[in-house]
Amino acid sequence: MILEIIESLFILSTLAMAVYLARHYLFTFTVLRKSKNHKPSDSAKTEYAPTVTILIPAHNEEQVIGQLLKRMTELTYPREKTQIVIINDASSDNTRQIAQQFAAQNSHIQIINRDKTVGGRGKAAALNAGLKLATGEIVVCFDADYSPQRDIIRKLVQGFRDPSVGAVQGRPIVLNESKNTVTRLVTLERIGGFRVDQEARYNLGLVPQFGGTVGGFRRSIIEQLGGFDERMLTEDTDLTFHIILLGYKIAYMGEAECYEEAVSTWRAYWRQRHRWAQGHMQVCLKHSLKVVRSKKLNWKEKLDGLLILHVYFMPVLTLFALFLGASLILYEPSALVYALWFFVPISLYSAVGNFAPFFEVGVGVYLDGRRRLQWLIPLLIFLYFYNIAICTKAFLDLCASGIRGGRVDWEKTQHFGDGNRYIMN
Repeated sequence: MILEIIESLFILSTLAMAVYLARHYLFTFTVLRKSKNHKPSDSAKTEYAPTVTILIPAHNEEQVIGQLLKRMTELTYPREKTQIVIINDASSDNTRQIAQQFAAQNSHIQIINRDKTVGGRGKAAALNAGLKLATGEIVVCFDADYSPQRDIIRKLVQGFRDPSVGAVQGRPIVLNESKNTVTRLVTLERIGGFRVDQEARYNLGLVPQFGGTVGGFRRSIIEQLGGFDERMLTEDTDLTFHIILLGYKIAYMGEAECYEEAVSTWRAYWRQRHRWAQGHMQVCLKHSLKVVRSKKLNWKEKLDGLLILHVYFMPVLTLFALFLGASLILYEPSALVYALWFFVPISLYSAVGNFAPFFEVGVGVYLDGRRRLQWLIPLLIFLYFYNIAICTKAFLDLCASGIRGGRVDWEKTQHFGDGNRYIMN
């Protein structure tokens, strides 16, 4: 009886991997096919130019905030329709002084200074403080380490022409790619995740994600929600599902590019992805049942939504399947189990990566013409094993937090200004 239960669990785990594998095949072929039939967009359309508020949360960002604010003063979007709000979130370095210099010289830039009694509690709380000053119809967010194209606002807001669109996401591109192996591997993840995964979901009418930066949303929606949920470590994923559950769509604008500083050490990678994984799991527990019950979503959107919500559980499930499979070797498993054992290593390498599986990375690199970078693709298998450890730790930490009934702490990614040297002024 026990053997049959273990076999059943192993088979179910492998079938879950197979679903993700089929999904990533579909996304890969969708983007490849579109690239062959790509037609230039109609530039003759009348420009859509709503009022825009740009929110920039910043906690100890003296190394990067100056470069971003310099770029904010160079945006081509009409200044009279642009409001920029910097949220200095209990910084103990020179972030406040740098922000105040720009605010003093530019009337459309405002600064909110939050001290340690109210600040430093996470990005969602900082954004909620900024929303109190927001006046724009569209709210756009940038993390402090980003450097956007000068015309990025114009590109992003075109997605809101459609009144059914509640949020628009642009494409982050790693700026400090050449620093070391970690930044190059993050580059591969970003290429697969945005050049293929996000674009395919948008083209197929599924659920592109709002990524929390290099994107925007309608202010009326966030006001309807009462602001960001400050309990969530990934307020962006939480907002994504609030938006689609309200019946709005999310658009992906790949031509709206913004350059970011990627984490450059394995420790920093662990801390960032641990926060992402734990936050994503929080959102999964919060929204999964709502997605299933929603009358605003069709079956395709529900399926894709559930697969997005559970993606950070997949590395944990893979580890679970490996232990189950190893235990079955000690007995006499069925022929089906032997056959599925062949599928597990394939899934490890190509099916259930944390955001950018092998096929999507390979095709994204190919479409971007990155021939030298593609030589690093085999290293993604080692990165995935690293993510198994990260996601398993995040799952255990979330369980422990639930048992204690405590708050999950938000941990900031530290930025060093590594990308600034690559920016062409």
